[in-house]
Amino acid sequence: MTRRMLLKGVAIGAAAMRVYAADPPFSLPKLPYAYDALEPYIDAQTMQIHHDKHHQAYVDNLNKAIAGDPSLGKMSVEELLQGLDSLPVAVRTQIRNQGGGHFNHTLFWQTLAPAAKSGKPSGELAQALNRTFGDQEKFESQLRAAAGGVFGSGWAWLSLDPTGKLVLDTAPNQDSPLLAKNRPLLGIDVWEHAYYLKYQNRRADYLAAIVKVINWDFVSERYRSLARRA
Repeated sequence: MTRRMLLKGVAIGAAAMRVYAADPPFSLPKLPYAYDALEPYIDAQTMQIHHDKHHQAYVDNLNKAIAGDPSLGKMSVEELLQGLDSLPVAVRTQIRNQGGGHFNHTLFWQTLAPAAKSGKPSGELAQALNRTFGDQEKFESQLRAAAGGVFGSGWAWLSLDPTGKLVLDTAPNQDSPLLAKNRPLLGIDVWEHAYYLKYQNRRADYLAAIVKVINWDFVSERYRSLARRA
């Protein structure tokens, strides 16, 4: 290989790296509200650190995990998680953890809203919650109990199972319901970084607060959309 060819190859490689660095496959979504919009239930400092630091780290690490395989960057995070068993073994754990963290948090921000705008379950979701759990109050009680029972870090989820039935379950770490072929509607983050600045070790107080800022309009519409694909 001549010096000219070598330099040309280096230049092309450097250019490709610059393009990738400027436009990675995954990026941090903006919050749909201000950092302090969920106060007094969730404080602004927690929201800023949770979104700007923790979620950003999942995005950055996911991009690093797939950087060696351009085909993975063409897939959505949902496709990566749903097809995890078919991915290269070397990247599965990172995609499960970092991709799960990215997907879970992206949905989490959308399922929260200022208390004045949080509303109530409506339409088909309200009917399904009543059939499955009795009513909204009983559902929220079971949701808080499930989230409170998570050992260590993890999530409590309301999802649709493959048959279209509502299910309430939990998952450790950043595992997503997508791994079990469920379609998540609502997730409650019970990692300590989600609440410790305000609530310290009082997870139950955090759970009593966060149900007051669930964006039921969003969750109701998501249910309507996903239920019709069953």
